[in-house]
Amino acid sequence: MEMGGFFGCYDRIDLSSGTTERIPIPEAILKRYLGGVGLGSWLLSVESPPGCDPFAPEAALVFAFSPLVGTPLTTSAKLAVVGKSPLTGYLSDGLSGSDFAIAGKRRGVDALVFVGTCPQPSEWVHGHVRATQCWGLSAAATEARLGAEGRVAAIGIAGENLVRFASISNGGRHAGRGGLGAVMGSKRLKAIVVDGTRKTPLSEPGRVGTLARHLSQQSLGDATARYRELGTISNLATFNRMATLPTRNFRQSRFEGADTLSPEKLGSQRTKTRTACANCTIGCEHRYSHSGNSSTRIEYESLFALGPLCGIGDPDAVLAAARQCDELGLDTISAGATVAFAMECQERGLLDDADAPRTGRAEDLMKCLAAMAERRGIGDSLAEGSLRLALKIGQDSLDFAPQVKGLEMAGYEPRALQAMALGFAVSTRGADHNRSSAYEVAFSGKANRLHGDARTAHFAVDTEERAAVMDSLILCKFLRGVFVDFYAEAAQLLSAVTGWSVDATDLESVGHRIVNLRKAFNIREGWKPTDDTLPERFFREALDEGPSAGAQLSRRQLGEMIRSYNRARGWSPDGFLDEATQIEIARDLALGMEART
Repeated sequence: MEMGGFFGCYDRIDLSSGTTERIPIPEAILKRYLGGVGLGSWLLSVESPPGCDPFAPEAALVFAFSPLVGTPLTTSAKLAVVGKSPLTGYLSDGLSGSDFAIAGKRRGVDALVFVGTCPQPSEWVHGHVRATQCWGLSAAATEARLGAEGRVAAIGIAGENLVRFASISNGGRHAGRGGLGAVMGSKRLKAIVVDGTRKTPLSEPGRVGTLARHLSQQSLGDATARYRELGTISNLATFNRMATLPTRNFRQSRFEGADTLSPEKLGSQRTKTRTACANCTIGCEHRYSHSGNSSTRIEYESLFALGPLCGIGDPDAVLAAARQCDELGLDTISAGATVAFAMECQERGLLDDADAPRTGRAEDLMKCLAAMAERRGIGDSLAEGSLRLALKIGQDSLDFAPQVKGLEMAGYEPRALQAMALGFAVSTRGADHNRSSAYEVAFSGKANRLHGDARTAHFAVDTEERAAVMDSLILCKFLRGVFVDFYAEAAQLLSAVTGWSVDATDLESVGHRIVNLRKAFNIREGWKPTDDTLPERFFREALDEGPSAGAQLSRRQLGEMIRSYNRARGWSPDGFLDEATQIEIARDLALGMEART
């Protein structure tokens, strides 16, 4: 039976020469890694030389599609952008849902891989490199200017100026974490414009249609109701009640102004509109009016990082800051967390710069966002992220820099959500909340959220592998609650699209394999066991508020969880891959090298 869902090839674009080469992808690799983050991680491992700097011309930047892109399955219009992070030095990826994913795949490829550097600021349009007139514009303005030619992915001025947490935008959505917008900027590539005519092949169109209708009905049920009605910012009030809301650079776990930032208050005081990603029935995106005619999309992570984490409770200020991040092309989590760290350093007298931001001052936050995107004044240091800023400041500031492996921490208090502490510590992407989803364990009641143990580690492994499969198919994480048996039901979707004989066990193996591959890339790039930890603050300081009062981690406790996690993965106790896994991955990468020749 002919393979559906894939075209079995990728475009390798050398920006230095302006040439494009179409390279086959073995079907065996597609079966082993699917698309999205799995295929993207494999392509990055094949195309990027070991040890290369993220800003080096030879560093690859991968836009990977998936077998479900272009099908009628809800939430499937997504892509993964994969590269070596300039913030962490390890593998990073960002997911984004928009029509760009559909248009890109309609070129008749499963991925676009960019290497080299444009001779001048340029844009890649339908297979051709040309000088750009958009350098210096926001991503949105660039998209507006080029949109008549196709679907656009672009960077803002933060990416142009190599801010280490710059994002890539497409259709108003953002692949933000890890600074891959800066990698794109280092290639002097302002924008990518795609369009095509090839339809995604379907092995069983009728069955796919039936499954798509059923999944759409499921997506409108109770499991997604709060996302549809309130959006992800509904989490803020819940976390505040539980005393798990990171506040003032993780010094507190409750924020006194949380109520003013709740979706109920935001919605009652300003106009709210609700939209959705391309090909999505859930519609979790909520936009709120502010500052005259402005309207801003806001999610929990942006709200937390630009609000409570910086001690700012003014809704208009937080919405304006989120909008400014989108305009400048900044990851909201890293931007807010780096400023929050600088605010604490200013309080402690560790930053003597006159422009150092002060905690709770919205005007200081706004000034810092602009300065870091432009790399002006203190913004030049902030643009490096909290880890490099701490190393520059010294004086034990690294103890409270809110990062793991260089990636700023998402909005989960690890002392009060100890499965998340483990997830932050071991994630290949750094302090990550999406590739692990370990927070699910804390809220499921399966484990004691205030005390992690070996059992917690096994749950964390399960959520990580399920996330790897979802991010490779690609399906939105908000669908996870609608499946009774995720692997079995996902296998039905994949088999109907591709024609493969796939079952739940096969997909579980795929998730395990993807996690191994990502870890292998990091080991290749210099990972060491001491990287899997948290800042000293979380071991030294206990929480003292509400239901989380007294919660604290110990190095011994986290170490036990990490060793249990490594053993559950079949790795050595300190986190290195076993010989058989190394051989298996080497064989998979050799297939890629053979395809290139």
